[in-house]
Amino acid sequence: MSKKVRVRFAPSPTGGLHLGGVRTVLYNYLFAKKNKGDFIVRIEDTDQNRYVPGAEEYIFETLKWCGLEPDESVQHGGSYGPYRQSERKEIYRQYAEKLVAEGHAYYAFDTPEELEKMRQDFKTAQNPSPQYDHTIRMRMRNSLTLSTEKTKELLDAGTRQVIRIKMPEKETVSFTDMIRGEVSFDSSTVDDKVLLKADGMPTYHLAVVVDDHLMQISHAFRGEEWLPSAPVHILLWKYLFGLENMPQWAHFPLILGPNGKLSKRDGAKYGFPVFAMNWTDPKTGELTEGFKEKGFLPEAFINLLALLGWNDGTEQEIFSKEELIEKFSMERVHSAGAKFDYEKAKWFNHEWIKRMKVEDLNPKVSELLVQSGITITNKDLLDKIITLVKDRCTLLTDFIQQSTFFFKAPEEVDVDAVKPKWSEAKKLFFAELIRNYELAPDWNAHTLETNFKEIASVNDLKPGELMLPFRIMLVGGKFGPGVFEIAELLGKEETIKRMQFAISKF
Repeated sequence: MSKKVRVRFAPSPTGGLHLGGVRTVLYNYLFAKKNKGDFIVRIEDTDQNRYVPGAEEYIFETLKWCGLEPDESVQHGGSYGPYRQSERKEIYRQYAEKLVAEGHAYYAFDTPEELEKMRQDFKTAQNPSPQYDHTIRMRMRNSLTLSTEKTKELLDAGTRQVIRIKMPEKETVSFTDMIRGEVSFDSSTVDDKVLLKADGMPTYHLAVVVDDHLMQISHAFRGEEWLPSAPVHILLWKYLFGLENMPQWAHFPLILGPNGKLSKRDGAKYGFPVFAMNWTDPKTGELTEGFKEKGFLPEAFINLLALLGWNDGTEQEIFSKEELIEKFSMERVHSAGAKFDYEKAKWFNHEWIKRMKVEDLNPKVSELLVQSGITITNKDLLDKIITLVKDRCTLLTDFIQQSTFFFKAPEEVDVDAVKPKWSEAKKLFFAELIRNYELAPDWNAHTLETNFKEIASVNDLKPGELMLPFRIMLVGGKFGPGVFEIAELLGKEETIKRMQFAISKF
């Protein structure tokens, strides 16, 4: 019987969640759901120096907004906890000690000063950044160079030490990547990574292998930046649990910005978000804008992310989450980097706004309008407004400009857009139109437009030249949906009031 699919996303709580991180979540989630498996979130907080308060909570808020909540996590519970590595600290030492006992790792007692001296002493033109590897380990202070008695003496005295993996020389380390196929490494090119730090905390290398084993992870998906670490992890699997128990791996391609790998700096430089939600750095107070606050729907956000590195082999571009689950396969994930295009991202959002039901948009738009100072008392009116303007909105935030004038008369009107072509004849036209509208028994867009055109014709004026002034009277500027639909929703009294106010300004 095949192993149950169990996948995990293992973020470090060091800041906001970048586009690439959310895409890793998405692909894990889709793979799990497609295969009736479990999606686990494990917090990898072993590097306490990089821990940022609030980052863990932010990660879970982001996943909730995206609709990608895990089956097991710190917040959701589960049978394989704890799901925070700092709470699993006692688990890791026994595995590190086992590696030492079997000759696959060793204690290293080098001080920070000795390590710095090593980097200086062994620096050459060919090797400007010497690493603690098979060429150097025998010249350092560790259990390979010290006697058994001296090593025991140092350990008994509580001397500060780390445990390093002993990388074999000239060994080919291989695995089959689900995206890239066969991948091989020369073990001689990899340094002896620290597995257990002086504070007793594991490094990522040890913790990820031990936790994936204990949590029965069947598939491990991560970004391609982790490929160089693969030989260390493969050997740890081999030494501790046997390669036959290792999860299937896939390394996702990078998401590319305008100049190489997409970074937070790209967002600031080019004016687009790179985080899912707003993130404020608690140390610097620096705010990094998110897709949510920019006005993206979560449905559009995961849709555009899914297609940054995957497609289903057809021309289809708009996918619901359910469709993505049904169609997703690792075979169709690309190995090459995917370029992020903000204009295309906005296109996805526009398409999703157009497709979304008015009743689903209503609470989102209502919240935005309330935040901008508008009081919503009539849900049905807002439904009608959303129906009228949603095709014009690329971002949710566009609803503010496209809707506010329905609830509040413009404080200023764009007089400069009207004045150059304003005339006495047009002034008389609007005076007559106001009288006609005051007496209109039926207040609907069709009747209002018919009357407008008839009066224009009688006065030998072109309706096209009168539409812009009328629009500016009602909304204050050159925007908004059909002007007669606007007038219908504003009602007779408000429409006439705005016309009279604007005419006095022209």
